[in-house]
Amino acid sequence: MAAQDFYGSVSLAVSTVIFALKERALWVPLVRREREPYKGSWALPGGPLSPGRNLPDSALSTLESTTGLTPSYLEQLYAWGNPERSGGDGHVISVVYWAALSSMPDQEAEGVAWFSVDGLPSLAFDHAEILDYAVTRLRRKVAYSRIAHSFMPDTFTLTELREAHEAILGHALDPANFARQFRSSPALIDTGRHREGTPFRPPRLYRYDRSLTYADDGALARASSAPDDTQDPTC
Repeated sequence: MAAQDFYGSVSLAVSTVIFALKERALWVPLVRREREPYKGSWALPGGPLSPGRNLPDSALSTLESTTGLTPSYLEQLYAWGNPERSGGDGHVISVVYWAALSSMPDQEAEGVAWFSVDGLPSLAFDHAEILDYAVTRLRRKVAYSRIAHSFMPDTFTLTELREAHEAILGHALDPANFARQFRSSPALIDTGRHREGTPFRPPRLYRYDRSLTYADDGALARASSAPDDTQDPTC
């Protein structure tokens, strides 16, 4: 017997956990739900998969339509498909992406608020589980990839890069060891310039070699068409 005989229709959605750094901590934007179930609760931005659009395009378009944000990095995280996960709103399978921003926006879109991952509100559906998994995955990935660079501006100091790693990992790193390791990294290019206006010796400015990938996977797709603003902002 087909799955819909048991659970009704089965639909496919995409959601995105998007990270940015602020005050040496990881932050994420959440969307206030406008309808039941969980009306008024906070949730991850997302929406249904649009016909004729691939998964990365859908992740980008729903993210842009619900939050106004365009990430610097996008990677598929995992899929959640428990038949009971949607709280009576049908059987929704969510393909979840995680993304990175090089800086947090100055203003929030309507119905959107940023929260530290260490100070999250109660979340709708199974989004707390999803977010926890995304944080764990990011922290593991930063140890063997160059993913921290996706959070950085065009130029940065080694101290700023170390602070990004510390914010992601949630603990301090030895400054001397970190500088020794990354100063010789082929991924960093010395710009020959220095950060001006510091009280001490001006630190060197580096940039990331954009010919290299951030990690083993996760090429950023571009939205192929304008987002559908009429869709439900979460899933």
